[in-house]
Amino acid sequence: MIHLKRAYENLNKADGERILVDRLWPRGLTKQEARIDLWLKEIAPSTELRKWFGHDPSKWKRFRGRYETELRDNDDLVKLLKRKAKEGTITLIYAARDEEHNEAIVLKQFLEKASRPPPRMTSG
Repeated sequence: MIHLKRAYENLNKADGERILVDRLWPRGLTKQEARIDLWLKEIAPSTELRKWFGHDPSKWKRFRGRYETELRDNDDLVKLLKRKAKEGTITLIYAARDEEHNEAIVLKQFLEKASRPPPRMTSG
C-alpha cells in the first residue's frame, strides 16, 4: 500500500516506511521532526524539470509526462519502491503546498500502474 503525505503533517503509525521523494529537504523541518526513514532524492524530478514546472498548475499535464519519462529512466529506484510497497505500507513524503499538483502524486500513480498485472487476453 502506498500513501501520500506532506512533510509537515504529523507522524502516524499507519504511515509505515516514510520515504522523502523531494530533491530538496523540506524547508524549516529538522530531521528529527520529519522522521524520514529513507530519502530518495534521485527519484525526484530533475532540477531542470522542477524549476520549469514551478508548481504552475497550467503546466501540470506536460510536467506529468516529462516526469514519467524520467521515472522510466530511473528503473532501479522504481523497482526499489515497488518492492518496498509489496513488503508493507510506504508513505511518499513531499513538501509541496499544492496537494493536487506535485511529484509524489505522479510517482504514486506510476508505481501503482507499473505494479498492476497486464490485462489478460481472451480468445473469442
